[in-house]
Order: sequence, then structure tokens, then C-alpha cells
Amino acid sequence: MHEHHIPAFVADVIAIGCNIWAVGDDMYIFGDSDLPVENFERIAPELDRIQRQYGPRDHLKLAIIAYLRSTGRHSTVDELVAQVHSHLRHDHKPTT
Repeated sequence: MHEHHIPAFVADVIAIGCNIWAVGDDMYIFGDSDLPVENFERIAPELDRIQRQYGPRDHLKLAIIAYLRSTGRHSTVDELVAQVHSHLRHDHKPTT
């Protein structure tokens, strides 16, 4: 993958219904782990296709993070932890 492919790579990931965002200044994640199983099963082959299409991107990690931040697709670790805890509390409400 080359740096000029980053916008298309991000757009392709988003187009299949998978979130991608920068976390802090040195990490980015795909939001596929929070999908329902049936959606993940649908998206997994598409993610594999995108991985093959664009190739290795580890050398572009900081450029991908900078691009995601420039488009407003960023969060902090604390914000993500709070979001996960919120989902866990919502999903595990006690039944009466």
C-alpha cells in the first residue's frame, strides 16, 4: 500500500459497514469486533479482500492515523473504554 491509497482504503473499510478510527496518536482500530455475529460473518470476507487489495500497511500506520484524525475519525482510549462499559451495562441489565 502507498500513502496515496489511504483515503480509498478507509472509504472501502467504511463502505462495508466496518468502523475504523484512530485511537490517540499511535494506534488505529477497526470496529468489527463489536458487530453482531451475522454482520461479522458477512464483513470478514470483505475485510480479507480489502487486505489483499491494498497489501501491507504497517509502514503507513502514522499516516493512516493522521488521515483518520484529519477526517474526525478519532477517539481516546478513555472514551473507548467508557463506550465499552456503557454497552456492557446496557447489554447486561438485570431482568426482573
